[in-house]
Amino acid sequence: MPVTVTEKAESRSLVDGESAELIYAIRGTASQNAAMTELKATAPAMFEGLYRQKPRIEPEFVDASNDDVCIWIATVNYGSLEFSTPQTGDSAFSFDTGGGTQHITQSLQTVEKYPNTPQNPGDPVAPNMQGAIGVAGDNVEGVDITVPVYTFTETHYIDAAIVDNAYKATLFGLTGKVNNAPFKGLAGSECLFLGASGSYRESEDDWEITYSFAGSPNRTNFPVGGITGIDKMGWEYLWVLYENAVDEEQIIKKPSAVYIEKVYEYGDFSALGIGT
Repeated sequence: MPVTVTEKAESRSLVDGESAELIYAIRGTASQNAAMTELKATAPAMFEGLYRQKPRIEPEFVDASNDDVCIWIATVNYGSLEFSTPQTGDSAFSFDTGGGTQHITQSLQTVEKYPNTPQNPGDPVAPNMQGAIGVAGDNVEGVDITVPVYTFTETHYIDAAIVDNAYKATLFGLTGKVNNAPFKGLAGSECLFLGASGSYRESEDDWEITYSFAGSPNRTNFPVGGITGIDKMGWEYLWVLYENAVDEEQIIKKPSAVYIEKVYEYGDFSALGIGT
């Protein structure tokens, strides 16, 4: 006979807004694990606005040689979210758009330069550096700026049977790689997998795994100095080569070339098994 889960008549005790209890009879299996699986598929995740806690199963009659006569009694308690126990298959999410720092040598725009007209007849005016920041002799010193950084994490509770050595090797292999296809709202090349950390929950026979990611936008058709039509994928690295030039009879540093470097390999994030 198939495994059945039936709510008992004495079920549904409730303390309004604080706690509740549902009681079930499970028939058709001698396996406590199978009984627990069917119970979790039947008992609602929420009841009267309260969250399911860790279920408890006790044998009423179990005959290992005859599933049909086996009966388990299950008690499922409900409470507020702060006391709820995540169940296998549950997920939790967080994100942070706090600022990070980046060293740049080119500005988006030179707003003004002084003196822009001769102070006295024959005096020089400030040369056009074409956006180079902090030119000092042969060096372009640049500046550290605050930039938006998008990082996010997802915590998933995954059945222990899935988290085998091959899956752990997949996590290891994808760490430090960039998505080769759209993932979690980010276009291909925009998401970097920072790695995962996991711990085994013996009570649930599952793994609590937290996956960490960072996002960086793709950019297309933008200028650097007088060089236009530049495309840069999210986690590629851009650097600028400068050369000496003359402006207003002064030696300046102007961008002569822009290089886009691939510094991360691509990976198939669908292998993480946490959706796209």
